[in-house]
Amino acid sequence: MLDMIILLIIAAITGSIGRTLVGFKKGGCIISIVVGFIGAYIGTILAREFSFPDLFSFEAGGIKYPIIWSIVGAALFTAILTLIVPRSKD
Repeated sequence: MLDMIILLIIAAITGSIGRTLVGFKKGGCIISIVVGFIGAYIGTILAREFSFPDLFSFEAGGIKYPIIWSIVGAALFTAILTLIVPRSKD
């Protein structure tokens, strides 16, 4: 249970960093967690496809979570979201 909470916290941090890099302001903590997990998936796929080294990863409960590639993947995913989601009139 503690490992899952740690993974959720890391996903929230990496997701919020990725969202901040792109400038996406919609959503809160739950959205950051989702973006962090999707970013980890996208970043891992890109790193394997292009044979990039695993720069910094964290392992909890037998699950390896790539920190750097999660941030890169979260930024890419958020950039795609900003193109899809219409802008609000602020």
